[in-house]
Amino acid sequence: MKRFLLIAIIALIAGSAGYLFSRKQHAPPASQPPTASAQSSVNTLMDVQFATSTGQWQKLAAWKGKILVVNYWATWCPPCREEMPMFSALHKKYQANGVQFVGIGIDSVDKIREYQISEKIAYPLLVGTLDAMRSSQGLGNTAQALPFTVLINRQGQLDTVKLGKLTEAELEARLQFLLKQ
Repeated sequence: MKRFLLIAIIALIAGSAGYLFSRKQHAPPASQPPTASAQSSVNTLMDVQFATSTGQWQKLAAWKGKILVVNYWATWCPPCREEMPMFSALHKKYQANGVQFVGIGIDSVDKIREYQISEKIAYPLLVGTLDAMRSSQGLGNTAQALPFTVLINRQGQLDTVKLGKLTEAELEARLQFLLKQ
């Protein structure tokens, strides 16, 4: 019983720390150019082959020249699931303007496929491994937490990163800015 209580307390502290940290981290700010290592991580990300929820292979480079909204998520992550309907709506709204949303699920193919079908997600969901999660550290996800979202401009440069749940207002404002460039 004491061991269970200790584990529960540690989990509560870790969850609280992650929540507080996610509310403060917005690095690098969109107004500053990304570091060379962050840009190198974007270049690497663009060339990684991910499995799709239908069993095909896909590289993010297929959407080169578009504004990319890349969201790291998992089916077991409540804040991740909360923001996905908004992502679907914005994907439909901006797709014709050259904006592409992509989800990288840190989960099994079967769970991602089931979730995509049941929730009618309008954008591609790719399957990431723990290696994909670790690689997000180079993009600014130092906490290795979810959800984590990256905006990449049409030139393939890192624009914005956000650890934690995005609001529609902050994402739409950034998309409007990137569409004017």
